[in-house]
Amino acid sequence: EVQLVESGGGLVQAGGSLRLSCVTSGFSFDDWGIGWFRQAPGKKREPVSCIHNRDGSTYYAEPVKGRFTISSDRAKRTNYLQMNSLKPDDTGHYYCNTDGSAPGGVMYWGQGTQVTVSS
Repeated sequence: EVQLVESGGGLVQAGGSLRLSCVTSGFSFDDWGIGWFRQAPGKKREPVSCIHNRDGSTYYAEPVKGRFTISSDRAKRTNYLQMNSLKPDDTGHYYCNTDGSAPGGVMYWGQGTQVTVSS
């Protein structure tokens, strides 16, 4: 069974940092990609960043470029999203997911972790 469990969210002042973790199980971590999405109240879920563990290629949404860093620890089967210079606009519920590498292109999601940035 594929499982993803996020943690590391919290309340932080603007300019601060947080590191989100996504602990995974149940799939070939080395061969799949892991992504982070976020959803603010009243807004659609939007992509933040992703990494393909096979070749290490990464993607960052424009609003987070230069501030967020995605990485993977293969031994721990854990993905991280280091978030620096946080802004109130970064507030939202953050989810990690698997890319479409599963049979049928199924994507799996964690339950998310809340990030709140105060001004």
